[in-house]
Amino acid sequence: MADPRGFLKVRQRETQPRRPVPVRIMDWKEVYEAQEKGVLKAQAGRCMDCGVPFCHQGCPLGNLIPEWNDLIWRDKGEEAMERLHATNNFPEFTGRLCPAPCEASCVLGINQPAVTIKQVEVSIVDQAFENGWVNPLPPARLTGKTVAVVGSGPAGLAAAQQLTRVGHTVAVYERDDKIGGLLRYGIPDFKMEKEHVDRRLEQMKAEGTRFRTGVAVGTDVTWEQLRRRYDAVVVATGATVPRDLPTPGRELEGVHFAMDYLVPANRVVAGEAVENQINAAGKHVVILGGGDTGADCLGTAHRHQAASVTTLAIGKQPPAERAGHQPWPTFPTLFEVASAHEEGGERTYLASTVEFVGANGRVTGVKVAETEFVDGKRLPKAGTERIIPADLVLLSLGFTGPEPAGITEQVSAGFDGRGNVARDGYYMTSTEGIFVAGDAGRGQSLIVWAIAEGRACAAAVDKFLMGSTILPAPVAPTDRAMAVL
Repeated sequence: MADPRGFLKVRQRETQPRRPVPVRIMDWKEVYEAQEKGVLKAQAGRCMDCGVPFCHQGCPLGNLIPEWNDLIWRDKGEEAMERLHATNNFPEFTGRLCPAPCEASCVLGINQPAVTIKQVEVSIVDQAFENGWVNPLPPARLTGKTVAVVGSGPAGLAAAQQLTRVGHTVAVYERDDKIGGLLRYGIPDFKMEKEHVDRRLEQMKAEGTRFRTGVAVGTDVTWEQLRRRYDAVVVATGATVPRDLPTPGRELEGVHFAMDYLVPANRVVAGEAVENQINAAGKHVVILGGGDTGADCLGTAHRHQAASVTTLAIGKQPPAERAGHQPWPTFPTLFEVASAHEEGGERTYLASTVEFVGANGRVTGVKVAETEFVDGKRLPKAGTERIIPADLVLLSLGFTGPEPAGITEQVSAGFDGRGNVARDGYYMTSTEGIFVAGDAGRGQSLIVWAIAEGRACAAAVDKFLMGSTILPAPVAPTDRAMAVL
């Protein structure tokens, strides 16, 4: 454990400082500044001898949190990195993008602010890269087995790295021109600069993972062709079908899905030329949806120098503290202020969208009404309608599931009742040798779940190919135990 009395001596939770708002909205660099080493050590020292570390169950990866907190407190950064990498392939991603369910389960959080687990995690891996401690781990021998991983988001990359390291020859297929999936083009640089993706890809290439960009599986190459060419196939395409809002005026110009706005913006930041880019400069922007993607749109609109930005959420504003029905150590729904919210804009709750209004075929406003709850349904309350001026409306309402991409027709892999690729308790579809990991199989979820599923799916694939596996399987897609792996 860390300092036995650390949580008594350091009672204040101190997170990573953010750059001043007037400065950071003028560029696309990450909003966070490095935390002073002494502060980080003191925060790690707050990790207590709690007997049963519930942070383990809060994290789908089962991160060894007390162990690397102790090592940071003892100034053993390289050992901390090794313990961190024992359960997490990409802590530089989760340390920046995960909402930290581990902190919600922190035992100290019962009556004090939780340990800054996420901050310690990202500091460990950043220090490791800076000091050259992160090296390729190629396999000692090759198995002669081949695996195709379709999709290069966190689930696909985690599965690919695990399978490569045990000796399989792995090729990752990505339809975009660069590897990374939504890590590359969906996450703005102010949340995670793409150098973090690139340096991890260099490690994976050195280990032997092969990457095939610009290949749309299902059209450029069929799923059946992949299955014949490889010994196993992993579907890790994510849940990329956006949820629409079939409201009057939806067809008006200026109403777009969030990703139609974020992806071109990220490409421009990367130095690419994008024709007809959706730009919020000088516009009144309305964002429908109060989640992470909506916050990404908000921060991007600020950097585009929008005239105003309003975020609408149909439900109630979450509480600032745990509600009674979400006791510790569950992951509560809380009112959060992301970096983008600090930068400006208006957040409106209990706002039901009634209609998109416009003139000459272009949106000019959003008619909203107060949300009322009738028989468990959220409905617009009559007589409360008003119009919010809008030149640009962004729909950030989540995702309904993966794109079909011909998978059912080409290899007879079906979809379940929620629109996800159906799989059994060992990640396999109804077609032998084709597996599913991440959002494509579980629906829209957290990055930490994607990595955990990628690791567990890799264990299932390895057992399928070799009869047994030494790879860890942190989570199961169903309640069926994975202990047999």
